[in-house]
Amino acid sequence: MNYKETWQYLDDLQFHKIKLGLDSMNSFLAKVGNPQLGLSCVHVGGTNGKGSVSMNILTILAGAGYRVGLFTSPHLSSVRERFRIGHDYISEEKFAEIGSRIRRVLGGDPITYFEFTTALAMLWFAEEKVDMAIFEVGLGGRLDATNVITPLVSVITNVSMDHEAYLGDTLRQVAGEKAGIIKDQIPLVTGVASDDSLQVVETKCQELNVPMYLLGRDFSCPSTGEGQWQYRGTSRTIDQLQCGMRGAYQQGNSGLALAAIELLAPHGFQVSDQVVGRYLKKVHWPGRLESIDVQQKEGEKLHYLLDGAHNPAGMESLLASLDEYDFKRLICIWGAMADKDIGTTLNTIAGRCDVLILTKPDSERAASPVALQAHLDPEFQGEVILVDTVERALAQVQARADADDLILVAGSLYLVGASRVHLVGELVP
Repeated sequence: MNYKETWQYLDDLQFHKIKLGLDSMNSFLAKVGNPQLGLSCVHVGGTNGKGSVSMNILTILAGAGYRVGLFTSPHLSSVRERFRIGHDYISEEKFAEIGSRIRRVLGGDPITYFEFTTALAMLWFAEEKVDMAIFEVGLGGRLDATNVITPLVSVITNVSMDHEAYLGDTLRQVAGEKAGIIKDQIPLVTGVASDDSLQVVETKCQELNVPMYLLGRDFSCPSTGEGQWQYRGTSRTIDQLQCGMRGAYQQGNSGLALAAIELLAPHGFQVSDQVVGRYLKKVHWPGRLESIDVQQKEGEKLHYLLDGAHNPAGMESLLASLDEYDFKRLICIWGAMADKDIGTTLNTIAGRCDVLILTKPDSERAASPVALQAHLDPEFQGEVILVDTVERALAQVQARADADDLILVAGSLYLVGASRVHLVGELVP
């Protein structure tokens, strides 16, 4: 298969719905020599911040001279975004080559979209002999396809309600699924809050004799003024740090990454304070509080803020981050998947909006604008516009906004990805 054929084959796998479990992955990987067994790994799970923590680890380790692979999900517009070594995405040729190999080995055996991409990442990283492979959990943890690895360090960023249909409808149940990535005696770095999730994670660590490092207890990242902060770890303190990504919560994400890097030191991954400071400022994660200025034909710049927040905790963080921006009006383009907590997420952000444009990203899971409006608080005082495509939503914005406004695109990474392509083009060359 060439790249286009491989991509089409993979895209067709989306008709196989989400299937949690490790049997298919273990069976397939055994047929191709278990590439995951030869990889030094970090496993990153949690509800929010997984991608940011993973990108922090990648950027800093790569800055220290290590060859680092990263597998994340979902992607914004191109499936190749999920696979990178350093800051280079997998090539179309290599994607097609390994994808064709997977299909041949499978024969007629079924596999899901996420299992396919996870296996492809493992095969590519093993072939390229990376020094470190970072795997972001796709959904949950215990039964996620990435959970076939045995990492050097595990990370659980936090636990809040999301994907209740698969993970459970209580925080304790969701935490139990997330805690499924904890491995016997493998250290865990976590930022879980002092609630049921902490109790579940601590109990799991005790059962498996796992040393647990908790943000705010075993390591911390206090602000020191003027946008700077300090990392206080278990064996080092680093001053005058600055995050490359916006949002006050990014200090916590960066702290989790630095704690994981600290725990990698005994395994030969040495990173100086200078490298940490230099490369932490370079961390960039598209679609997460990403600012984009677009020049209009009339010469005026419109200011866009793209953020993939899609669950209640993520929307609260986004809302808090808006205080960092100066704007006259907030114009929001918003879309969501139908299986999400639409009412909570939509009304969290709607209270700050002057204009709300409800639209539908191109996904069979996406809710229609009419369905979204049904969840909107009837007391919302702003202007509401319903459009059926992302392109038309952007056209509505461009007809209404001026340079003093902030245009927020949020509610779904599918929406963010489609909007980003229209605004600045593809992320992957």
